[in-house]
Amino acid sequence: MAVALAVTGGGGQYNGRMTWFVVLSCMMAAMGGVIFGYDIGISGGVTSMEPFLKKFFPEVYRKMKVDTKISNYCKFDSQLLTSFTSSLYIAGLVATFFASSVTKVFGRKPSILTGGAAFLAGSALGGAAFNVYMLIFGRILLGIGVGFANQSVPLYLSEMAPPRYRGAINNGFQFSIGIGALVANLINFGTEKIEGGWGWRISLAMAGVPASILTLGALFLPETPSSLIQSSSDHDKAKQLLQRVRGTTDVEAELEDLIKARSISKTIKHPFKKIIQRKYRPQLVMAIAIPFFQQVTGINVIAFYATLLFRTIGIGESASLLSSVVTGVIGAGSTFISMLIVDKFGRRALFMVGGIQMLISQILIGGIMATQLGDHGTVSQGYAYLIIILICIYVAGFGWSWGPLGWLVPSEIYQLEIRSAGQSITVAVSFIFTFIVAQTFLSMLCHLKAGIFFFFGGWVIVMTAFVYYLLPETKNVPIEQMENVWKEHWFWAGIVGEEDEKIKIQGV
Repeated sequence: MAVALAVTGGGGQYNGRMTWFVVLSCMMAAMGGVIFGYDIGISGGVTSMEPFLKKFFPEVYRKMKVDTKISNYCKFDSQLLTSFTSSLYIAGLVATFFASSVTKVFGRKPSILTGGAAFLAGSALGGAAFNVYMLIFGRILLGIGVGFANQSVPLYLSEMAPPRYRGAINNGFQFSIGIGALVANLINFGTEKIEGGWGWRISLAMAGVPASILTLGALFLPETPSSLIQSSSDHDKAKQLLQRVRGTTDVEAELEDLIKARSISKTIKHPFKKIIQRKYRPQLVMAIAIPFFQQVTGINVIAFYATLLFRTIGIGESASLLSSVVTGVIGAGSTFISMLIVDKFGRRALFMVGGIQMLISQILIGGIMATQLGDHGTVSQGYAYLIIILICIYVAGFGWSWGPLGWLVPSEIYQLEIRSAGQSITVAVSFIFTFIVAQTFLSMLCHLKAGIFFFFGGWVIVMTAFVYYLLPETKNVPIEQMENVWKEHWFWAGIVGEEDEKIKIQGV
């Protein structure tokens, strides 16, 4: 049974339709995004709950409740508290390189399954934690799960999706992250009200629900046609799957491109050495630059520490959690909008609009906090609400630009022979800078104060210019023909073009 969305041949496209088989498979795989989003939302929420702080981080609790001399910006400055948040990303960084080998050799499905199982174990340990070491070890297991899921799920979505709808399908990963964060914020808002101060245990343990769905669902997921071609010489099996995925028997053009890509990839013994060659220079630059820029937008300041930020400006515990729910709704909604329009307006347009929107809101937030919030006391209620509105505008800008596109663009630009290695580099860079931002933000907030928003705003200017000058448009381009966009780009053509000429001369 197929959804009536045709993808006609011609113009570099393949024949096929958006089938229910693809939709259901991608929905299940996208649960990998839900577990990531849930963890981001839950860790930000529980760190603002007083019983949680009192049990695991008593020094932070004391500064917040008793110390009246400490600056508003420094109340939550604790390396141990940030280690709770950031330990996940160090584990994810290491795990993603193991995930690369699993994804390439055994396929996307086993990598997704491993990620779900590790996350399930971590959620159980976190919910049962009775000391900070047990809590952080649980975070490490969660990091392993996220490392495997983030490495494999974007590839799975890009390879399963028809080219015309690849943007919408892949943006479903970021949408799933947004849904996971929203659910986490709602759960935090509810569990904070539980008498006895143990609601944080429910918040942490409930991560096992999406992890169970992903783990069980992965058992029934089909492999992608690209993965089958890469790991097996049984082209008939791959052809049958491709026909089922595309909803048509006329898949010869796409199958031929997949087989051609496989024959090239089989000659590559060391993909991490291959990707540093001049021929793949554009892809390597994007694999590093895009996840780096995604993290220095400052979004994880909001994702991890929104409730602490709201408390910094004088909003109460319950109201801070409710404000996080509102930003979660805005983030998920804007990402859904991105899913609907990314394949119509293209990647570059959304990058531009989102960048400008984030920059303006960050400048205004920084300006208000610089002029209205001192080291002690609070801002007025009116300014507090204005800051919340501006944060929502900022989250919306990220939600339809750097949020989903930061995962979409890297996952669709790699040739098959470097795809697994390229995705691992993307995820690794993302984890490295997520860790750095998570580990240093509270200290930066203490020292830079309101200037923290101008710091991230400066990076938004740099990254928007980077996209304008160096990122070609990739909408509607079949993933196996993506290398052509670099040969036609004003800057990258001079790099990959020279390499092609050298290969031709050597061949002669």
